[in-house]
Amino acid sequence: MTTSHQPGGPAALAARTVPKPLTEGSRSTATRVVMGLFVVVPFLALLAAVPVAWGDGLSWTDAVIALVAYAVTGLGVSIGLHRYLTHGAFTATRWLRVTLALAGGLAVEGSPTQWVADHRRHHQFSDRDGDPHSPWRYGANVRGLAKGLVHAHIGWLFARDMTNRQRFAPDLVADRDIQRLDRMCLPLVSLAAPAVAGGLLTWSWSGALTAFFWGGLVRVALLHHVTWSINSVCHVFGERPFRSRDRATNFWPLAVLSFGESWHNAHHAEPVCARHGVLPGQWDISARIIWCFERLGWVRDVQWPNPARMAAKRMG
Repeated sequence: MTTSHQPGGPAALAARTVPKPLTEGSRSTATRVVMGLFVVVPFLALLAAVPVAWGDGLSWTDAVIALVAYAVTGLGVSIGLHRYLTHGAFTATRWLRVTLALAGGLAVEGSPTQWVADHRRHHQFSDRDGDPHSPWRYGANVRGLAKGLVHAHIGWLFARDMTNRQRFAPDLVADRDIQRLDRMCLPLVSLAAPAVAGGLLTWSWSGALTAFFWGGLVRVALLHHVTWSINSVCHVFGERPFRSRDRATNFWPLAVLSFGESWHNAHHAEPVCARHGVLPGQWDISARIIWCFERLGWVRDVQWPNPARMAAKRMG
């Protein structure tokens, strides 16, 4: 037997060091159809929202339910799925870890594990081959960039191959709490909860229906397109005050709706930082809430911005 076939020899070492594939398996046609429904139906509701509201179809009850649902799920994405589970910007107690992952899962943007795997892959290959949603995928000319923006915003969601969770999110694959959440029908819960709240608060079927429309469908669609705009708009339009190895930008108009996620250039310059809005006047609601969690003792080891590091990365 040659050395290369012995346990611990060069062959075994190579087997251990060869990275796992970028993707694992393919989505079934049924899965892609269901995904399409969860994308298209809320979007149609969003298009209908303006004329419906114009005709006095939005009550204060519906508005409050929609606002609360948007805040919970949007912060679940920003703080839970993104800054915490993807980048480890802080360490949370177990109950808060589960709560944040649950809130993120209710955003109807995929399971927590898949969301994290996709985003870690994005950072590893940002705006290069391997990035699942770069708007620069088809080139920098007008036609290529237009096609790339559509791909980065929504087209990539329907790609047949899935990001390899074992490669990009092995910690979550091994986490029993997160895997339980992955197996739950969180999209249905997310859409049903506002309807239940509306029905109970108004004690009527009509109240349940309008709350389902505003707090369920419209809220999901709005959050979807704000989140997806970080992938598309915030890699093309905006400012780049910090050096990063990609084309991530800061786009201030989305700062409030995205809870601070649109300070995307700063995030790509320092991915593990808990605050994305690092410059004066940059509102970052998620960072403020993490600060409150820290004061309450619910999180620790928070990675706040290092002024010297950020100053060294400022553009000339």
